[in-house]
Amino acid sequence: MKSHPANELRNFAVVGHAASGKTVLCDAMLFNCGAINRIGSIADGTTTSDYHPIEKERGNSVHATPLHAEWKDRKLNLIDTPGYLDFNPEALGCMIACDFAMIVVSAHDGVQVGADIVWDFATRFGIPKLIVLNHMDYEEADFELVVEEIREHFGERVFPITIPQNPGPGFNQVLDVVERQLITYATDGSGKSTAAEPEGDLKRLSDEQHARFIECVAESDESLIEKFFDQGGLSDDEMHSGMHRGFQEQSYIPLYVTSATNNIGVTAVLDFVARFGSSPIDRKTVAGKDADGADIEVSIDDDEPSALVFKMIHEDQVGELSLFRVYSGRIKSGDELKNAATGHSERIGQMCLLNGRNRESVDSLGAGDIGAVVKLKHTHTGNSLCSPARVVRLPEVEYPKPNIHSAIRSRSRGDEDKVAEGLAMLHEEDPTFLHHVDSELRQTVISGQGELHMQVVCDQLKRRFNVEIDLVEPRIPYRETIRSSGESRYRHKKQSGGAGQFAEVWMRIEPAERDTGIEFKESLVGQNVDRVFVPSVEKGVQAACAEGILAGYRVVDVKIVFYDGKMHPVDSKDVAFQIAGKHAFQEAFQQARPLLLEPIYEIAVRIPEAFMGNVMGDISGRRGKILGMDTEGKLQTLRAHVPQRELFHYSTVLRSLTGGRGLHEENFSHYEEMPHDIAAKVIAAHKQMGQAD
Repeated sequence: MKSHPANELRNFAVVGHAASGKTVLCDAMLFNCGAINRIGSIADGTTTSDYHPIEKERGNSVHATPLHAEWKDRKLNLIDTPGYLDFNPEALGCMIACDFAMIVVSAHDGVQVGADIVWDFATRFGIPKLIVLNHMDYEEADFELVVEEIREHFGERVFPITIPQNPGPGFNQVLDVVERQLITYATDGSGKSTAAEPEGDLKRLSDEQHARFIECVAESDESLIEKFFDQGGLSDDEMHSGMHRGFQEQSYIPLYVTSATNNIGVTAVLDFVARFGSSPIDRKTVAGKDADGADIEVSIDDDEPSALVFKMIHEDQVGELSLFRVYSGRIKSGDELKNAATGHSERIGQMCLLNGRNRESVDSLGAGDIGAVVKLKHTHTGNSLCSPARVVRLPEVEYPKPNIHSAIRSRSRGDEDKVAEGLAMLHEEDPTFLHHVDSELRQTVISGQGELHMQVVCDQLKRRFNVEIDLVEPRIPYRETIRSSGESRYRHKKQSGGAGQFAEVWMRIEPAERDTGIEFKESLVGQNVDRVFVPSVEKGVQAACAEGILAGYRVVDVKIVFYDGKMHPVDSKDVAFQIAGKHAFQEAFQQARPLLLEPIYEIAVRIPEAFMGNVMGDISGRRGKILGMDTEGKLQTLRAHVPQRELFHYSTVLRSLTGGRGLHEENFSHYEEMPHDIAAKVIAAHKQMGQAD
């Protein structure tokens, strides 16, 4: 492929809800551009984008896939993104490298939550949106009804450029209101079409919509507004000259109708993208940070190279690939660049353009272009690569926090190292997947965006690393503390021949303020106990606190005073006072009305108002306490405190309650006393486990 200047590049993400037809639409675009020789099928597993085994098996996209093609002297860098909510962050991570978003909506299913989410993503990055209304060949495809729904969600500026004339099975004809032509597509999937002048009622509709469109375009430019009022309209040339700016300003949001499976209407979308779509020069500068953290601007005209690595992918043949966008200068194979985040030097190896599993080698990529390089040693998703002569950090994506957590259990002993390696690599490729080893609870906990996300992680571990794991409910880090004071005098005496052990510890304890931890003091008077044994007693107390007394959980918020005791001139030693200190504390603790504390999380739930009652009722059933509500556009954000015990797989329940439209975030807030009946069950379970051991 020839090298293209920045003004000839079109970088866009194909986004939308699951099953709206994004992947087949991408295939249809590649086919029309001559990049592939046939349009693939999801059912047959033959699409260009969904080439990973897991995607073929499940019949849906899991990874964002970069593609490229040429159309009318323009290079298209398009990225097919997953639509399932669990993998929505893939679209977020890729949109930072794109200049506009192509949002696909199904004419059969209408606007679903995935479309709302990616619309918000595009708005966050400040990039224009183009809407493709796909599946116009489906039974009961209602154009007017869906367009009304789209406008309710995304505003009145949504303007249908093409209007279907025979929606439903057999769909192959559209009215192009910009060019005022009736376009009939071949039904053989070739994408070829013929144009004719509309007549009668169709001509009146064409003229009416054309005039409305001219008004939308004129609103984007003051000079066009003046001409519009002076001339009573705009000429076709004037309209065309303003369409690019109008798209950038979103004075109109173009909507095209298609049947991607039958290759109907797709070439019209390509024509708009090539002629009026955003190019990198429309986002000529991007805000960054220099080596000292000061704000700077990176311009596409800068000579020094800079690039952002926006995604990592795994290829069986070559291993890891780093996907990047060049923001300035030109990057060539063999260049030595600096990772602005880590300070490491990286040598750029083999670079390529991707079309699914197919790779096309390139020697260099200029500003605005997108490509891949064989895995870099010290560079991760979100890192910036730049010339050592000008260090810049480009903006990074802030990914949503995981909202579902599971502990893992390996099915085979000895797989721990392989599991750890696999988890680390999967996180490298997907920053929204997190994992950590909880030393307190002795579990490895993985976190993701939903149940499907977690299932895919398990599948990947089995397929790529040959390890099998089970997902189990994570243990809860309860805490133990006391309500009142307690006192103990404990004597440890051991004599079994030879040197013995002797220590006596007198101890008082009382509750401390919440979140103050353990406070240990000594108030010894006289010579009953040598002060050298104070640290020994404290070690014993700390050991008891770490092990727990009621149910095996850490003891917190207790004040301890070691105030007296006894010792033996020969048999008293460090280990004896450790043992005595531990048991003295345990006895005093049991006298002080012990209790369990449970972790409380603050959750923020974003839902349409219609689901508020169901969600509030569910939170109350989880022992939750409503903190308040805020309005964000058409959504309500409900804030509540909920015990961690009640949040296992809450995201799945929330989606069920809200038809997939509810999202939530959760953050640890504080500990508070656990209800007696629930605490009794936790304590009983601990005792039963101890008896089993």
